[in-house]
Amino acid sequence: MSERAVLEVIALDADDAVAARDGGADRLEVVTDMAADGLSPSRETVGRIRAAVDLPLRVMLRLTDGFLAGTPADVDRLVEVAAELRAEGAEEFVLGFLDARGRPDLVTVERLVAELDGCRWTFHRAIDRAGDRDALRKRLADLPGLDTYLTAGSPAGVDEGLPTLLAEAAATVGEEPGYEPQLLVGGGLRLDHLPRLRAAGVRAFHIGSAARPDGWQAPVSPDAVTVWRRTLDA
Repeated sequence: MSERAVLEVIALDADDAVAARDGGADRLEVVTDMAADGLSPSRETVGRIRAAVDLPLRVMLRLTDGFLAGTPADVDRLVEVAAELRAEGAEEFVLGFLDARGRPDLVTVERLVAELDGCRWTFHRAIDRAGDRDALRKRLADLPGLDTYLTAGSPAGVDEGLPTLLAEAAATVGEEPGYEPQLLVGGGLRLDHLPRLRAAGVRAFHIGSAARPDGWQAPVSPDAVTVWRRTLDA
């Protein structure tokens, strides 16, 4: 296939960012605390990464584990964090919240999107825990800046979610309403998943632990990223 696939790599710090770039990453997701599945990094971390690499950064907006935004005070603080990160130069973001019934938390998401003021953003794996994925997409369809869904197709990961991913890839290719944003596949993604996903039209992939063969306590391995880059480009 002639179209180059996007490879997004999780970076916790500037060293990770440099290693991911050297391995061939196209974009970074910048987070902290992977024990909580990725929370908002400090503005200092964002500044150091921006100084270290010239790659697009998608910065996480989440303060606690899970997909509930919390109290009104928690949401106020999250909006403040978004403003601080923008002041540090962040231009792209990752966010996504559900209510207790698994529906999109539009109040929180719309407040954050208003603060981002046109920045591009990814709705992350909260979609994998939504009660109705299709309804979520349609309810978010008109929000400015939304250009990507990060998903494994299932809370359990790509192995279980592959049928859903293939169906959504077909809908995205067909430009079905609510499916215009790019499908970014991640969450238990392995190299052996790539042929079916690429054949279905998926053009964007997200890796975290796959870029760290020695675990999350070790840095990103440029060699591991290079394997993914070469496989995607083959």
